[in-house]
Amino acid sequence: MKASDLFIKCLEEEGLEYVFGVPGEENADFVWSLKDSDKIKFVLTRHEQGAAFMADVYGRLTGKPAVCLGTLGPGATNLTTGVADANMDRAPCICITGQADSRRQHKESHQNMDVVGMFKPITKWSQAIIHQNNIPEVVRKAFKLSQTEKPGACHIELAEDIAALDATTKPITPQRVRRPGPDDKIVDAAWEVIKNARKPVIIAGNGCIRKRSSSQLRSFCEKTGIGVISTFMGKGAVDYEDDYCLMTVGLQARDYPKLAIEESDCVICLGYDLVEYHPRLWNVNADKTIIHIDFLPAEVDENYRVDVEIAGDLAHTLWMLNERCDRDKPEYDLDSQKKLRAKLLEDFAMEKDDDAKGDMGIKPQKILWDVREVMGPKDILLSDVGAHKMWIARYYQCNEPGTCLISNGFCTMGFAFPGSIAAQLVFPDRKVLSINGDGGFMMNVQEMETARRLNSNIVAMVWQDGGYGLIKWKQDNHFNGHTELSFGNPNWVQLAEAFGWTGIWVDDSKELKGALEKAFATEGPVLLACPVDYRENGKLTARLGNIAVSI
Repeated sequence: MKASDLFIKCLEEEGLEYVFGVPGEENADFVWSLKDSDKIKFVLTRHEQGAAFMADVYGRLTGKPAVCLGTLGPGATNLTTGVADANMDRAPCICITGQADSRRQHKESHQNMDVVGMFKPITKWSQAIIHQNNIPEVVRKAFKLSQTEKPGACHIELAEDIAALDATTKPITPQRVRRPGPDDKIVDAAWEVIKNARKPVIIAGNGCIRKRSSSQLRSFCEKTGIGVISTFMGKGAVDYEDDYCLMTVGLQARDYPKLAIEESDCVICLGYDLVEYHPRLWNVNADKTIIHIDFLPAEVDENYRVDVEIAGDLAHTLWMLNERCDRDKPEYDLDSQKKLRAKLLEDFAMEKDDDAKGDMGIKPQKILWDVREVMGPKDILLSDVGAHKMWIARYYQCNEPGTCLISNGFCTMGFAFPGSIAAQLVFPDRKVLSINGDGGFMMNVQEMETARRLNSNIVAMVWQDGGYGLIKWKQDNHFNGHTELSFGNPNWVQLAEAFGWTGIWVDDSKELKGALEKAFATEGPVLLACPVDYRENGKLTARLGNIAVSI
């Protein structure tokens, strides 16, 4: 069997559904073999970065890897940003690149570079196929590592001459591995601390959006009443409509959820990565009693001094805590958490009836209120990176895990729109909305053609402010002014029509909800653009800075 054919058979054995990518000369054998697969769909993209973001989002939503594909040289370098994003945000993803003939890799040669070395810092594992008969082992290992907690990206390189050789090995059948749980002694130690606390609080991170973990966490909170603050990536781990949901922490400004942490005497960190919201922002004096419960041991950090550390399957650990709670239910003083939640709900509704219109823009709070009204509990919002991300993080809350996807660890502009194409492939019956700044959207605007070709039922929303709004916000806060950050924009409706999309422009707050409903009722991709009033950025910063010390 030809080596590239064996490679495809191995991918089929893994249950791979999608390859997103761009063909080239040095991956030609692979692509030709892929053409004959009746199990794997190849999605041709207009840029390798778009392909990587699509694989990234597929992995976030399914827990299984998709493949992003590029050739050597510039094809490989174009993949790196999306692959790094998947890896840092814990999304399973497999990156496959071509490479020069092995007989010219040792010397200066056309597009030849150390691709494996380039991918090593941004993946869990990066490996070249050295011999064609090693393909089954390399593929199986890459998929296994990619899906092992905590998930991430793996990279495989296939040289053009090796792809064309004859191979004699066969695919390796995947075996499901059950994650180990912690022993009783360490869970007993954690439970003693939790039981004896008076004002405990939970920080729910990325690990809590796994279905089993979310289910056990909700059960634990129903039994104990302990409030849950999610990170940007933990949204939906608990239902925002439940009384114990204390919304989201992550803004570097002081906010109500941060007050709950300040008042707590025990912080239970579940599935939490320091990259999500650094503890120096919520444990300034490094004096909090911290219980770390996650798949992996805690990172060592001056402001993350852990009192009890449990490394093991997160859902199973929570189940063990639930068993202990059933036997010995504690009582807590959580009145302040309930007041905090009430203040947040009141805060979120402040601008829901705003009637602003015209060039000054629609307030971010109003936009997100209407978006939440239109989106159902299982519908999917993808946030790009920019000032809008900070508003989404605070104001858009979720009922279910995996319904608000944010690039947080790597914080990558250009992520949301191409990712939404993959989200719609995974869940064709759900509403899928990407919210983009005018800066981030233009970074992968070429994938509008991909969405049109696939007839993707997606809505891409663009908040127009004519500049890099988040950088302006931060510079204004830090320097009392900002550098040159303005740029021009296309006519969004004309841009949409040029790509065969439906285009909608709305600059009247009263018409926004109707425009969203119309967009989702339209067949095929829709671009909905609106001016945004980012004067609210500074107002929010000032208001959060004046939050009372006591709630």
